[in-house]
Amino acid sequence: MKERGKAAQRSVDERYTQWKSVVPVLYDWLANHNLVWPSLSCRWGPQVENATYKNRQRLYLSEQTDGSVPNTLVIANCDVVKPRVAAAEHISQFNEEARSPFVKKFKTIIHPGEVNRIRELPQNSKIVGTHTDSPDVLIWDVEAQPNRHPVLGAAPSRPDLVLTGHQENAEFALSMCPMEPLVLSGGKDKSVVLWSIQDHISTLGEASAAKSPEVTSGSSGGKQAAKAGNNKTSDSPTVEPRGVYQGHEDTVEDVQFCPSSAQEFCSVGDDTCLILWDARVGTSPIVKVEKAHKSDLHCVDWNPHDVNLILTGSADNSVRMFDRRKLSSGGIGSPVHKFEGHSAAVLCVQWSPDKASVFGSSAEDGLLNVWDHEKVGKKKEKSGTRTSNSPPGLFFQHAGHRDKVVDFHWNAYDPWTIVSVSDDCQSTGGGGTLQIWRINDLIYRPEEEVLEELEKFKSHIVTCASKTP
Repeated sequence: MKERGKAAQRSVDERYTQWKSVVPVLYDWLANHNLVWPSLSCRWGPQVENATYKNRQRLYLSEQTDGSVPNTLVIANCDVVKPRVAAAEHISQFNEEARSPFVKKFKTIIHPGEVNRIRELPQNSKIVGTHTDSPDVLIWDVEAQPNRHPVLGAAPSRPDLVLTGHQENAEFALSMCPMEPLVLSGGKDKSVVLWSIQDHISTLGEASAAKSPEVTSGSSGGKQAAKAGNNKTSDSPTVEPRGVYQGHEDTVEDVQFCPSSAQEFCSVGDDTCLILWDARVGTSPIVKVEKAHKSDLHCVDWNPHDVNLILTGSADNSVRMFDRRKLSSGGIGSPVHKFEGHSAAVLCVQWSPDKASVFGSSAEDGLLNVWDHEKVGKKKEKSGTRTSNSPPGLFFQHAGHRDKVVDFHWNAYDPWTIVSVSDDCQSTGGGGTLQIWRINDLIYRPEEEVLEELEKFKSHIVTCASKTP
């Protein structure tokens, strides 16, 4: 068994060495940041500064500790280098054990429990929701929260809101509505829960600014939580559900709002089901696709450009794409495409904000694959890093992580730029890796456009060479 583990590690190390040798070819920019503690989630926040060669942007991370210091929600400043600025030799030279100069902590919030999931509110991305090992969703105004020093024994920061309604722990499934300030969650109680925080947004900053962790009086804007034995969040105002939706037969692992409707959403779970809901109709499923995969479903995403397309990722190592127009309320439906390019469970899927047919998937195999479903079935699948034996639709593979890639997020402000995190505990014995990277535009742009640019560059080189004495 040990020999098998050593062989697997050698294979990962060889893949990583090969990847690092071609970094200047594959990427326009890449930053590698070593994390002392693993982060199970990563999200882009608002852009806060725009300079000539780089933009400064908030980045939301977490620190999942061993208990020697508190778990934290981290707000970092990330200097995102603009396209075609970074030198090729610069991005390829980095120390895996070092912290990147492009990523600096801005604020630390002491979190009551591990941070399993972070999601930002689209209407106001300084407001984020977190999931921990409890039934509640915690809402934070990260700009108004005080900066804390995480030492052993320090009291947890107090959330600005606590969303109650689950009967058992809700650890991962969390989504924020792009249309209205609504929050969606799923949990071990097999339910999907919906809240509105519309009435509380204006007072969130006042609540956290007016209190310190030692103050025990609650803030205005909601009734007080009175949960026995839970003094971590007992002074935060609570919000009860707008609706509780039943239809799953096992833990709900992920949820997602429809990009064009605040009333429609979907969920996936360990019962292998994909369920579509409509709050206007009631609390029962509109469509229930049973056996959407062969094993537990871990993640789901709804296409913001084409609201008929939904992605799912599973423990069966595959990503599947469903067209909701082809699903029936009887639960009969098959995926439009199956994408099979991972060798371990898929943990995260997300559509690209930059092109309607492009999406990413990350998995326990340490890979983050970028796919284009429009390339499926086309003979000219040879651009970018695709080789003849690559799975249909796969056109880029990020192999910079050496352990499971637990989360990633496309940057809405900076095209084709992704932040990704891996939990490196199994491979290195602790810590994690944060990487921020932008695909070389010669890989994803139309072939004719790229060839024209290269021809101009060739002509320029020839001209310069002819002038050299």
